[in-house]
Amino acid sequence: MTELLTTSEAAGRLKVTPRMLEARRSRGGGPPFVKVGRAVRYREADLEAWIAERTRASTSDPGES
Repeated sequence: MTELLTTSEAAGRLKVTPRMLEARRSRGGGPPFVKVGRAVRYREADLEAWIAERTRASTSDPGES
């Protein structure tokens, strides 16, 4: 079974604030998340994939569209 991380745990792994993840959840653009009842959880594999999608070679590299 995949371990599910809380917002605080996921934020810690990403070195961002929980508030940033909360904002991205409501506006879009954040890592995929899972709803377990009313609780929000993140899968580690989804966090890793989200990071990989944002890897750039330079600051002018727009990435894939």
